[in-house]
Amino acid sequence: MKRNVYEYEGDDVTVTWDEKRCIHAAACVQGLPSVFDPERRPWIEPDAAAADAVEDAVLQCPTGALHLTRSGTDPEPTPDENRISLFPNGPLLLKGDIELVDADGETLLTDTRVALCRCGLSENKPLCDGSHDRDDGGFEDPGAIAVDRLSSPDDAPDTGRLRVQVTDGGPLVVEGPVTIEGSDESCSGHRGALCRCGASASKPFCDGSHSDVDLD
Repeated sequence: MKRNVYEYEGDDVTVTWDEKRCIHAAACVQGLPSVFDPERRPWIEPDAAAADAVEDAVLQCPTGALHLTRSGTDPEPTPDENRISLFPNGPLLLKGDIELVDADGETLLTDTRVALCRCGLSENKPLCDGSHDRDDGGFEDPGAIAVDRLSSPDDAPDTGRLRVQVTDGGPLVVEGPVTIEGSDESCSGHRGALCRCGASASKPFCDGSHSDVDLD
């Protein structure tokens, strides 16, 4: 998993941008074009708007590519609920108290906003890199919940961190309170295995199809 972070310092706020996590959703550009202008260099000018407006725009970034600090601290609150949204023809968009770990349990990333590949095409797995939308054949899936395969132990807590483990060549295993939001319905629980190869017939859940797909 690659990172490439740039820092843009202003008088009141400092914005950081991780190029490798950006999939050009353009929420920042549409929300505050005076600060975020991809045709300009540098493309982020934190002092071009009020600090509160810059903070609001940064929080609209769905992938966590954008963050900011004010007086040296990150003002972004940790959401009380963990949610995974199935972006049509695109990634899993996670929002909450998120910890991403590798197959050995080592932490790769902690954040409140993360976009994870669910098509199997990303070159920066497990993160989405926008490959689902490539010209030579991308990913098509409306983001519906085909089946509900989340389980919940009787003593499962209602709040807490969502731990997402990237298994070797297999699914994303989620553990912790979470609601998965599809295009037509939602489901809630505490444990499940999510498809990240794009081939499952039980999306967003794994059905074992990764055994026929190269996820390296």
